[in-house]
Amino acid sequence: MTDKNILSGKKHIHFIGIGGSGMFPLAQILHQQGYNLTGSDNNETETLDLVRKMGIPVFMGQRAENIAGADLIVYSSAIMADNPELMAARESGAPVLERKDLLGLVTTWYDSAICFCGTHGKTTATSMAAQILHEWGNDFGCVIGGKLPIIGGSGRVGSSEIMVCEADEYVDTFLKLSPDIAVILNIDADHLEYFKTLENLKSSFTKFASKATKCVIYNGGDRNTCDAAGPIDGVEKITFGWEETNDYYPKVLRREGLLTEFEIYYRGEKLFETELHIAGQHNILNALAAVAAARFVGVPSDICKRGIAAFRGALRRFEKIAEIGGVTICDDYGHHPTEIAATLRAAKELGFKRIIAVHQPFTYSRTYRLLDDFAEALMIADESVVTEIMGSREKNTYGIYASDLVAKTPNATLTPTFDECVEYLKWHVRAGDLVITLGCGDVYKVAKGLARALGAKI
Repeated sequence: MTDKNILSGKKHIHFIGIGGSGMFPLAQILHQQGYNLTGSDNNETETLDLVRKMGIPVFMGQRAENIAGADLIVYSSAIMADNPELMAARESGAPVLERKDLLGLVTTWYDSAICFCGTHGKTTATSMAAQILHEWGNDFGCVIGGKLPIIGGSGRVGSSEIMVCEADEYVDTFLKLSPDIAVILNIDADHLEYFKTLENLKSSFTKFASKATKCVIYNGGDRNTCDAAGPIDGVEKITFGWEETNDYYPKVLRREGLLTEFEIYYRGEKLFETELHIAGQHNILNALAAVAAARFVGVPSDICKRGIAAFRGALRRFEKIAEIGGVTICDDYGHHPTEIAATLRAAKELGFKRIIAVHQPFTYSRTYRLLDDFAEALMIADESVVTEIMGSREKNTYGIYASDLVAKTPNATLTPTFDECVEYLKWHVRAGDLVITLGCGDVYKVAKGLARALGAKI
């Protein structure tokens, strides 16, 4: 258990890997509280641009001297044990705190911490809930794995007793959190290099949900989720899903492009009709989860209606980058076969002549274990382009390469580097195409590089 007073008396806090999607919101929160921050990272990203705009110095490359003067060092699970900066931190005598422990501490600051977990959709559902709270005028706290325009980033401390938080199951990170309201969106086989089996994964979700002090909200139409939520007792349980047997369920009225009009019902009673401006029917379920959580903490239905209608997506979630010469370029964070398949099916409904999927596989273990599933998902597109695997926190002990995925995917072309990918696409795309980059690494650089290559000013 993290010492609740660990931040007391600290002035200079250093973040190893400050540009990470889990680190950035925490840096924003501590910055808002007046701490002096520094950070380091290995790759230039747009997130680092935002960090610098906050006045936080960033060291490129991770070296022992970067931690000089810090009286607390924070690192993420992506940082390996032999990282020179982390090794120096542990030898420095200053407290060293893993990112998930800091996040866990932050969730204890609020009386109504709404924590969204699930294999898919966490960022979108958390962002929807944040949008609703924003429309309500609540000064909420927030930790999101993606950037949300209305809060100017990914994290905010707020002054109310409510926070919304993305709860990641990777290496049981979410078991460090203190949820008051636990929301389970879905459970699918992922991170099996850590969990080993689906049963172990479901067991961890059960442990997470059992930490809720007030309510568990879960997908009543997903068998794995129901298995995980089944043993929970002692708190209110609320279900959402397509079936009318759930507490919250929708009725779709109309779909046109990115717009979906639908009604939301609660235990047989129509609450309201609203509209969703992001693609994919899976996002209707994310909306239901966000509405269920918001209403539980007292948000009126008319505000929920307004919040869902106002939501235009978190960045890197089917985000439109450019439209030039009849070519539409989008970017999406999807990095699991189920997510990629859902995104590409949604894209297929939008009326483009061709869908070209550009995928950067993320981690060797996931690519190795789910190779056939990735190939099947990418074949939903008319064509797919694959770049080399981003290993991130792993070494390639699996002997797996992007060429192995391309060999299993009949519609795929291998372009190992981003430069090669942009060059290939520049000469290959034509009017009426949708090009969508897919991955949780830095494949968005391809989308922006292609837009510039075609003449867009971004």
